[in-house]
Amino acid sequence: MIGKLTGVIDSLNEDGLLLDVNGVGYVVHASSKTIARLGAAGASASILIETQVREDAITLFGFADHAERDWFRLLRSVQGVGGKVALAILSTLTPNDLIHAVASQDKASVARANGVGPKLAQRIVTELKDKAAGLELGAGANVVALPAGKAGEGGDVVNDAVSALVNLGYRRSEAYGAVSKALASNAARPELNDLIVHGLRELSQ
Repeated sequence: MIGKLTGVIDSLNEDGLLLDVNGVGYVVHASSKTIARLGAAGASASILIETQVREDAITLFGFADHAERDWFRLLRSVQGVGGKVALAILSTLTPNDLIHAVASQDKASVARANGVGPKLAQRIVTELKDKAAGLELGAGANVVALPAGKAGEGGDVVNDAVSALVNLGYRRSEAYGAVSKALASNAARPELNDLIVHGLRELSQ
């Protein structure tokens, strides 16, 4: 089983690359975000590999970091998500974007990926909500859980703040991320208006 390849990029295309490892060319499928990070043909590259073995083929999927590879594995645990669909999602959303989308149940953001319809997007955010909590976040990420409190308690204030930002035109995952950061930066839970203002500041940066 191949877990990592290091070599020279022979060629690149929109679906992946051909990696020359000591004279042997490996066809590696990758997301557009990973391809963008690898550099041009002729450059050296080290790529994490997920190997898919079937009776008729061995397929290699490549990733620039562990976070993307872990999300690829998690996405493929959802019925209806194969390797190509998982890469399409990772070409549209970063691991941090996916954390926010799943945590906030933002199926619209997931449905932006090619090959992902509304029903599949709903299944992804629903099935992965609990599983995604332990995944590694990328650099600079700051996410805290939003409580589901009763009426008048902190949970509703948080959800109301997210809804207010969504009504202002922001995607739910963006609003969730901004409110999450606003909560993390305050020792005491702010009032609704303060939370909205802090959220807007986060979104304007």
